[in-house]
Amino acid sequence: MYDFIDRPVTDLDNGGRFIVWAARSWVKAVGERRCPAHGIAPAFAKWNMLSGLQPFLGMMALLNRHGLQNFEFCGLQCNHVSEHEAIIVSLLCGLQEDDPVSVRHTLELLISDDAIGDLLLALNMLDKAMYAAGIRPGRETADTPPVDTAAKKPRR
Repeated sequence: MYDFIDRPVTDLDNGGRFIVWAARSWVKAVGERRCPAHGIAPAFAKWNMLSGLQPFLGMMALLNRHGLQNFEFCGLQCNHVSEHEAIIVSLLCGLQEDDPVSVRHTLELLISDDAIGDLLLALNMLDKAMYAAGIRPGRETADTPPVDTAAKKPRR
């Protein structure tokens, strides 16, 4: 989470920005008593993420209904990542880093025990959709470019 919290949204990669935007849009739609799927589906289609739409909606509904705390998201125009937005991006990163124990422990602090399995399933499905679309969020930001390991090999 600390890799993302209070950072400019513009420092996130496409996957991180997509998730933050989708979460903020979901919250805005629910607050306005509109169907969140209707508002975010076009963006999911544009990014080849339609297979991730239902898992995303499920994830947000589970956090909303079974959360042990009130989750707070910034407005769409805010350029900084909130704590709960950072947690969601971190959970997705934890799945791809093959750290399911850490992900589960984090979920135990966020939602009621009876919803953890469903939320893990939704996160896994969302992660797979993001992977297939080529926009999986990562911990590398604009300030920390990816390391080219091939360039670091010694010459013979």
